Amino acid sequence: MTENKTATARGTSLPISLKHSVEIANFIKGKSTEKAKKRLANVLAQKEAIPYKRYNHDLSHKPGKMAGGRYPLKAIEHFMELIESVEANARNKGLVGELKIITVIPNNAGKAWHYGRKNKRF
Repeated sequence: MTENKTATARGTSLPISLKHSVEIANFIKGKSTEKAKKRLANVLAQKEAIPYKRYNHDLSHKPGKMAGGRYPLKAIEHFMELIESVEANARNKGLVGELKIITVIPNNAGKAWHYGRKNKRF
């Protein structure tokens, strides 16, 4: 039997923009949890900007090696909570050492249904 060496955390229907979450996910993917938390803390302090590579229409240039970027503070707070949750889940599973963020999947939240309509969505 193979041992499961992964820890997961899920944030469903978070009140953040899909555009911000896609760019933050690309920013932290492939990094260790400690490095991701440090970089996100730098963004919260507005010392470093999140580079926007996909949703970069009409964005101003930011200092550093990037073209357009932003400081999505509210979205970063939710991502910090998710990273802390992953670390807690890893400790409960008995995983020790450096944790690496392998997969981040940003999705749209569910849409509200309209009362009394034939087509319930949109």
